[in-house]
Amino acid sequence: MRYPLGEYEKDKITSKTGKRLTDITLDEVKKNHISSDDIKISKETLNAQGQIAKEAGSKPMELNFARASELVDVPDDVILKMYDKLRPNRSTKLELVTMAKELLDKYDAKNCARLVMEAAEVYEKRGVLL
Repeated sequence: MRYPLGEYEKDKITSKTGKRLTDITLDEVKKNHISSDDIKISKETLNAQGQIAKEAGSKPMELNFARASELVDVPDDVILKMYDKLRPNRSTKLELVTMAKELLDKYDAKNCARLVMEAAEVYEKRGVLL
């Protein structure tokens, strides 16, 4: 795939619900044919962006897209809770470990769980846990 995907690959891009990018138009929104889930990005699109980042030599960006693709299936309230808990002085180490376990066991979000565990270790060293 060629970057930017929205310009060069628009026929291949689909939303979380499978709607093609080309089918998401203002006219379809006005007709109430587009739901909020129809405008959420798909795992496949995020993984394609990660592949582009990898080919460009950007490992950190590739990993960001991998984590983002895992979060597609995680409910919004869990994501918001995760971001809140990841702020310094907001969680205990046990809370972060528990969150990482939930991400791994319930949502198969391996990269996100690894990030939370890394944060727990760094926060412990820096003294920014509750």
